Amino acid sequence: MTHIAIIITAIGLAMDTFAISIASGMTIKKSKFRHAVRMALSFGIFQAVMPVLGWLAGWGVKDFIEHIDHWIAFGLLSFIGAKMIYESTKLEKMEERNEFLAFGTLMLLSLATSIDALAVGLTFAFLDIEILTPVIIIGSTTFLLSLSGVYIGDKFGHFFEKKIEVLGGLVLIAIGIKILLQHLLGN
Repeated sequence: MTHIAIIITAIGLAMDTFAISIASGMTIKKSKFRHAVRMALSFGIFQAVMPVLGWLAGWGVKDFIEHIDHWIAFGLLSFIGAKMIYESTKLEKMEERNEFLAFGTLMLLSLATSIDALAVGLTFAFLDIEILTPVIIIGSTTFLLSLSGVYIGDKFGHFFEKKIEVLGGLVLIAIGIKILLQHLLGN
């Protein structure tokens, strides 16, 4: 997987946290900077740790499923992408409750949005990709997009939040299709 593909994957993974950050920026009116950094750190750390856990798990089972790993990568990325598209309709409910600042809620949001990164880490193991560079890129991308999402939400959020989550889902599905086609066509 090229660095560009890893960056695109990182952006796709960060779209759900970006959308949540935009929603947060739309609803939280006090202490934007502190809130933005807290949210971005939480999302970025979870998004960086979960691929490592998935990668480690993937290495444990890689030899057993090596002949179908491209189908698993395609299935996981397609499922994650479809889930992101579906969940874009649920973001509105979180906005209405205005619970973004609560520690427990932030931890649950961080965990929920990083499950996708766990599955991508598993995919990286199947594709025999070293994990350090992707983890740095995924964590940094998530941090930066989440941080900027709060400010974008404050200014323009009502235009973007659902469309961005859908775009992220479509990107992950496209990467899954690319992996499958590369393997099937022998490229």
